[in-house]
Amino acid sequence: MIPELSNPSVCMKDPQRVQEILQSMVKAGSNTVQVISDFDMTLTRFAYNDILDNSKLISEECKEKLKELLNTYYPIEIDSSRSIEEKLPLMVEWWTKAHELLVQQKIRKDMLAMVVRESDAMLREGYQLFFDHLHEHSIPLLIFSAGIGDILEEVIRQAGVFHPNVKVFSNYMDFDDSGVLTAFKGELIHIYNKREGALLNTGHFQELRTRPNVLLMGDSLGDLTMADGVQDMENILKIGFLNDKVEERKQSYLDSYDIVLVKDETLEVPNAVLLYLTGNK
Repeated sequence: MIPELSNPSVCMKDPQRVQEILQSMVKAGSNTVQVISDFDMTLTRFAYNDILDNSKLISEECKEKLKELLNTYYPIEIDSSRSIEEKLPLMVEWWTKAHELLVQQKIRKDMLAMVVRESDAMLREGYQLFFDHLHEHSIPLLIFSAGIGDILEEVIRQAGVFHPNVKVFSNYMDFDDSGVLTAFKGELIHIYNKREGALLNTGHFQELRTRPNVLLMGDSLGDLTMADGVQDMENILKIGFLNDKVEERKQSYLDSYDIVLVKDETLEVPNAVLLYLTGNK
């Protein structure tokens, strides 16, 4: 059906079910489809942290502290023996501390574009086709990220793919009148509360209620709730990137995602699915 689903990086628990979802979505037509995707390590090859962490905007001391936070909390985030309930307060703690550190650095708004330009923020191979094809077919793309929205938007803007069909839910910086970072706006979005983020933005999903078929892309089990705000959902096809700790996490990914991509650096499979859904077979 889709030859790319036979790629060596592809794992599926129930290939038959995947075929059925795809057929059902094709039948409904691409004007009933919306895409909801995580950003870091899903549309990019690694985490956004790298952009600020490797930049001149923050001091060496701050970089050290951010690294310590990562070393403390990331193992908890991907620990398959802990429940999400157990991880929740710890993730909030991590994000809050990281944001506080960044605020202390008095980051200037006008420096963000330069930092992104100088970084090696890599969108996954195939990103141009992914973004352009969605735009050409007027399929809405919601990027849902626990990262920093200002940086994420700058990355896709500089890549030339921040099309009008793209909407971003993320953590945004709040700058004072002189353009210096003073806080982060609104509710904190972290890796395990994307469901709440989805439900806070009911207006967005209300507008898209004629699109009950969802292609969801993520790289963590927390990303599976990103579509919880979708109204009257008919079909959802979930594609998960399993980037590290493969052996211990593979089973839980296979149980949760329809298609699991193991150590795949590209968007080849999502692109093949999109082409199929829009009739470019």
